[in-house]
Amino acid sequence: MATGLDGAIKGEMASMEYVLLALVNAHSFLVRSSHHYEEGEMYMLVSHEQKERAEQFRRWHVEPPLLVLPNAWDVASARLFEQKGFRAVATTSSGVAAAYGYADGEHIPRELLCETVERITRVLSCPLTVDIEAGYGDSLDEILQTVQAIVQAGAVGINFEDSSKRLAVGLVDPQVQQERIRAIRELGRSLGLHLVINARVDTYVSGTMTGEERFEETVRRARLYYEAGADSVYPILMRDPGEIAHIVKDCPFPVNILASPGMPSLSALEAMGVARVSFGGELMKVALGSLARVSEELIQQGTYEQMSLHMLPNEQFKKLPYPKDV
Repeated sequence: MATGLDGAIKGEMASMEYVLLALVNAHSFLVRSSHHYEEGEMYMLVSHEQKERAEQFRRWHVEPPLLVLPNAWDVASARLFEQKGFRAVATTSSGVAAAYGYADGEHIPRELLCETVERITRVLSCPLTVDIEAGYGDSLDEILQTVQAIVQAGAVGINFEDSSKRLAVGLVDPQVQQERIRAIRELGRSLGLHLVINARVDTYVSGTMTGEERFEETVRRARLYYEAGADSVYPILMRDPGEIAHIVKDCPFPVNILASPGMPSLSALEAMGVARVSFGGELMKVALGSLARVSEELIQQGTYEQMSLHMLPNEQFKKLPYPKDV
């Protein structure tokens, strides 16, 4: 009769076998989609520049100052953010989807997302991290295929969330999410790349918990995901300054906070110990809000005051689509 220890060991071995099989399947998928391989080998080429950019991005999570990540939705917005001095750029899933006429929530085809990422990395000289939502798949194989495709497109980091619209309960079991993060980390190692994993914790999104229970579950999941190999954790929609200060204290590793009007300033968040700040779709809403004001003035008054206030200088505009090597 097997002991409890025997059962635990067998369970762990089965879990590792599952992860390894998923990695092999993901590699096979990429080989079928790429010419960068030799007979008998299953790998993709990751450039030295991409590896260096990934390592630089990783260091910025653990070294001051606060890492401030603007969220781009296309090539022009990404280039603008880089030109204005941001050290790295993130994508916004809702913004990229909206730019192509899709709702948020993995409705945009994965191929179109990857094409957008490739177009952005073609012109950026700084690191790009991509919101892959829940990974565009139900299985670990499918999630790893998404990650490989995103890396192949030039990204050095991902946002990976623990909720899925495919699940009736909303939140993924944290042990399942741990397994997925471990597999993504191992995939990065197999490519010779430290892919920066920002593990999003969706306890404030799901609506299934409130108050102290929600906060404690957020901390529990954050710790599990960091143990599994995440570089940072992202309790999205956590806005209360007290809770933010508390989670930074309870989680002695990089924490990402979604910033928006009404929240503590960037300097205040940094003083609390927050390592990374992003903005989701908020900056795209700012851009569209500016266009709305211009449109209203043109329709209602026929004048150009709002255009003159918000128009990007022509010289800056002409530089936006240029490749980084021009």
